Amino acid sequence: MSRRRSTTFALWVGCCLAWIVLGGLSAEPPVTPSPPASPLSPATERVLVVLGDSLSAGFGVDPAEAWPARIQEWIRGARLPWKLVNAGVSGDTTAGGLRRLDWVLRRPVDALLIELGGNDGLRGLPLEATRTNLQAVIERTRAKYPEARIVIAGMKMPDNLGEAYTRQFEGLFRDLAEKHRLVLIPFLLDGVGGRPELNLPDQIHPNAEGHRRVATNVWNVLQPVLQPR
Repeated sequence: MSRRRSTTFALWVGCCLAWIVLGGLSAEPPVTPSPPASPLSPATERVLVVLGDSLSAGFGVDPAEAWPARIQEWIRGARLPWKLVNAGVSGDTTAGGLRRLDWVLRRPVDALLIELGGNDGLRGLPLEATRTNLQAVIERTRAKYPEARIVIAGMKMPDNLGEAYTRQFEGLFRDLAEKHRLVLIPFLLDGVGGRPELNLPDQIHPNAEGHRRVATNVWNVLQPVLQPR
């Protein structure tokens, strides 16, 4: 690794440690951007729910700049019959997502994108608990909406948490995708994590340009999922 990349990664690790001490991703109220009006009738629209934390809630940026809002714009541009509902809550863990899942599932869900786990990892929570919570989210969703398409976003942790923990943490998303036949986004923050110019001063949350790149990571995987069967 080059000196410059090592310095950048060291900065990211340091910010992550500071984040842990201060209590994690901001617990500000969730931001749910209102999607643009669809050219399709409500009867033909299908619902895509994003169940996530502050990375989905768009902490620190204009709601219209957060990656879920950009995905909705691209859905509309592609004239796909989907409406995105952003259920991102800042500071949420997999346990928190599971606790509010029944409330989320009160509305019809045709597709679920799970973006949870980052807070678990940064807090060093037991991997088995994270796995169990995510598995429960998947199983409960399928029990209520058997035909729902489920996508899970992978996450990685800095090396300061230990080589074994970081390797197993990254692997649990892949394992869940394989076990439950989910569509996997390998790493939500690919090309964004550890790059100061793409993040807010806390070096945890993406800035507007960072969210644009996250949206591209998501769209490359999500677009085929949203195509008519």
